[in-house]
Amino acid sequence: MKYGQFCPIAKATEILGEKWTIMIVREVLMGATRFSMLQRGLGDISPALLTSRLKSLEEQGMIVRRKIAGQKGYEYYPTEACRALVPVLLAMGEWGLCWARHNVLDEDFDVDFLMLYLERSVDPSKLIGNESVIRFKFTDLVEQSDYWLLIRDDNVDLCLKDPGKDVDVYFTCTVRTMHDVWMGDRTYRDAIKSGELYVQGDTALTRNIKAWLRPSVFGASDRVPLPDNLARQ
Repeated sequence: MKYGQFCPIAKATEILGEKWTIMIVREVLMGATRFSMLQRGLGDISPALLTSRLKSLEEQGMIVRRKIAGQKGYEYYPTEACRALVPVLLAMGEWGLCWARHNVLDEDFDVDFLMLYLERSVDPSKLIGNESVIRFKFTDLVEQSDYWLLIRDDNVDLCLKDPGKDVDVYFTCTVRTMHDVWMGDRTYRDAIKSGELYVQGDTALTRNIKAWLRPSVFGASDRVPLPDNLARQ
């Protein structure tokens, strides 16, 4: 994609403007290094397209590809040019919170994507002991309504089946409610008081959830009220 302009915005868009490219950059900057990790964080992208976009980013000097020692496949790491986009992505997220929230659809509240972010948000150092289990029960789901996060030392794993261990904290709510409290659209206290969120477990953990389940990086960001014409849509 070429614009034929010397404008630096045009030149940046030539690198980052293709569909999925900025999302791949987001995932790499968040620590996804392997192809499977990138696929999980991106969701609905074909392996062929992801391969193509990674190749393009490598050619543009945005990522470096390294062979995995003793294994098949590669790992991908951000270059200095890619890391320089961190404040740009944060600014995009801030803008999206203010001016693009009206574009969020019900189907955008994907539980797999939410659980990935919750998994990434756990701070094992703030939990008790070397092993903890956090269970989420989503009351608006039928086929797969229960999810577990198993934390051992510094490792956090998502389980789709009961790991057979004592649960330290239980969350019961809808996907949307868990999204809202994690994103900072509402507080845990408000959601619990309204009866939309039930939290049970070790009081040392339930009294200060944000200490070990870090909120979204946009959790404290300002929310500008939507204009009347958009709020009515």
